[in-house]
Amino acid sequence: MIVIPIKDGENIERALKRYKKKFERTGVVKELRSRKQFLKPSVVNRAAMIKAVYIEKLRKAEE
Repeated sequence: MIVIPIKDGENIERALKRYKKKFERTGVVKELRSRKQFLKPSVVNRAAMIKAVYIEKLRKAEE
């Protein structure tokens, strides 16, 4: 359960914004979408490898 402490006089829109950020960080929606369809482990591993190569290229280009 996500708990958002609200300070005295805090705007409700601001509290909702903090709640939405916290909820997004938990990854619930992302997990639900990934569970809608089955992906073979080989496909998941391939996607992870491609992402890792891409990130490594970005880091090398930064240096």
